Amino acid sequence: MKRHGDLYMKICSRENIVLAYQRACKGKGRKKSVIKFDKDYEKNIDGIQNLLTNKLFQTAHYVIKTIFEPKKREIYILPFNPDRIVQHAIMNVLEPIWEGLFINDSYSCRKGFGLHAGSRKTMEYIRKVGRDGYCLKMDISKFYPSMDHEVLFNIIERKIKCRDTLELLRNIIFSVDGDRNVPIGNYTSQWFGNLYMNELDQFLKHKQHVKYYVRYCDDFIILDTDKKKLQNLVVAIRDYLETELQLKLSKCDLFPIKNGIDFLGYRHFNNYVLLRKSTSKRIKKHLVNVTEDYQRGKITKDVFRSVIASVSGWLKWANSYHLRRTMNIGLLEEMAHA
Repeated sequence: MKRHGDLYMKICSRENIVLAYQRACKGKGRKKSVIKFDKDYEKNIDGIQNLLTNKLFQTAHYVIKTIFEPKKREIYILPFNPDRIVQHAIMNVLEPIWEGLFINDSYSCRKGFGLHAGSRKTMEYIRKVGRDGYCLKMDISKFYPSMDHEVLFNIIERKIKCRDTLELLRNIIFSVDGDRNVPIGNYTSQWFGNLYMNELDQFLKHKQHVKYYVRYCDDFIILDTDKKKLQNLVVAIRDYLETELQLKLSKCDLFPIKNGIDFLGYRHFNNYVLLRKSTSKRIKKHLVNVTEDYQRGKITKDVFRSVIASVSGWLKWANSYHLRRTMNIGLLEEMAHA
């Protein structure tokens, strides 16, 4: 496997830092941290470049926030300047390298992939295997908090040989106390997660010769006509995860495809797709709250229009005619564009 070097000066270049800033502040133009940065833009860009060039950058202390939707999680927040910009600067250079490592059945946090593409691929595989086949559905227990720092860094070392870049990545990876935890909230974390699980992808594709496989972050499914083969795979996957990646399975379900596959927010059947019941319930509640906020003047029409468009986007990928009617999507779209 090719290892890449001579990357650090690309990360430190002013052109790259400017691009990193533009990507880090996308959609955040009204935030105080961005407004503050812009007031002394040239000086702040120079400051980040000097930090990196002189190898003085240190990951700041995290502010930890607990959220409860859709489930309880701890979100780790770093300052916009310099941390979030530096992470974008790193990934501007490393993304093309790491992207080339991933298989086409990995759909999380990748341009041209995503939830809906993963759902379409799931439907494609269901039709190829047939409704008389079986689905093995698994996910990892507390994936991001369970990722081992040393395992992750060793994976990265097999792809990157630039020592300065490795030290910069080490600074971020080991910025959390303990031996484990890749913080949810860091821009780099989604890429670290994909790199980590790419090891499983490669194992399944090249060692186990799995054909019909779809993964999104730490959730994944395998389809096959042979139930016994899938039962044997459970043992191999559990052993690989625990031995090589220091991870444990949270869920492991084996069931007939004809029962429907609940995956990526949708329920997939042979000839149609439905929105997951919990997703539908959450969207309905959100629509009520957003509509009330809009009518009371708490949010702008642009925000309201954006929410309605987002919901419509979710629904268009499913057979949702009746659901759209119960949610009054047509009426809400008229309100948003009145």
